[in-house]
Amino acid sequence: MLAAMRLSDQSDAGFGVYVHWPFCLAKCPYCDFNSHVREAVDQARWRRALLAELDHFAALTPGRRVESLFFGGGTPSLMPPETVAAVIDRVRHHWISVPALEITLEANPTSVEAGRFQGFAQAGVNRVSLGVQALVDDALAFLGRRHSAAEALEALELARRYFARFSFDLIYARPGQTIAAWENELSRALEQAADHLSLYQLTIEPNTGFASLHRQGALVLPDEDLAADLYETTQAVMTKAGLPAYEISNHARPGAECRHNLIYWRGGEWVGVGPGAHGRLALADGFVATRQARAPEAWLDDVEARGHATRERQPILPSERAEELLMMGLRLAEGVDRARFERQTGQPLDRHLKADRLQALVADGLMVDDGKRLGATEAGRQRLDAVLAALLA
Repeated sequence: MLAAMRLSDQSDAGFGVYVHWPFCLAKCPYCDFNSHVREAVDQARWRRALLAELDHFAALTPGRRVESLFFGGGTPSLMPPETVAAVIDRVRHHWISVPALEITLEANPTSVEAGRFQGFAQAGVNRVSLGVQALVDDALAFLGRRHSAAEALEALELARRYFARFSFDLIYARPGQTIAAWENELSRALEQAADHLSLYQLTIEPNTGFASLHRQGALVLPDEDLAADLYETTQAVMTKAGLPAYEISNHARPGAECRHNLIYWRGGEWVGVGPGAHGRLALADGFVATRQARAPEAWLDDVEARGHATRERQPILPSERAEELLMMGLRLAEGVDRARFERQTGQPLDRHLKADRLQALVADGLMVDDGKRLGATEAGRQRLDAVLAALLA
């Protein structure tokens, strides 16, 4: 079915480019991202490889209208502005850029990286996402961050000066954190915020420094009741401030949502370039998932040998595509658009749902269904894993 559909139907929610820069100054104990510490990086060699892999994917996706370019990591603000500029130029060369192309770069607010902001802005970056993570020095030390709260505030001021749009991340539900302390920190964050904030509950991910401490009993997270209260406090404070959640952990003024992440959550199409990057592409033989070599050195060797480092290119079956669209779309406050879902899969949404379970979830106040959109309520998004398990089982 998918192979016979128009490619525009298969993506139908935008096209973006993700570029992964895998290097960091240090590995944070909570982080399970594909990030690595290296004493030296051959910047010219890496720039050539990133451009080469872009060339490879451009040949597979001609004629696309690119709506977003996202530099993620790792710490992309460790990239030289010249590399960022070269990537932006190559993306604009290969694909048709929409007039308001969103170009986001993730950054850490250390003074040496913030000093590069002017160079990134001149390269074409128009949105930065700062990994502040906390506005309390003790919490920053606990999280393994290399900046202070004062440095974070300085970086935010620079972001405000150089970029039309900026966002920053905070991590809450930290050990010992009270509701009053989090409300105070959120209030300080809102004083600095523009139109977007990402607020994540601390989770223990496998194979991280925190995972080891948690196993040993040396790190204890807030219990479920307190974690739920912290989440509900977050929603109330942010909604009152005019930045409601448009996704479980992301808050924005209407119209200021991160366009790149909306492509992911709405089931769009994106190229993934760089070590460990994932992609979703609508090709002649259907919708496929791609994954690049994860280790930086292996990725670099592969690209130099054959122009790309794709380790997996797997067709996504219609049933898998449908499940993925539901799992991602229900994270959004807007929910899943039924008409878009049918265009993307060639099948009506109800074909993939258990009607009696959906009715029960609606009756319990966890989901809403108005015939055009299927969505999780605020309470449902708070318990999304359980909602999905009931809906898709």
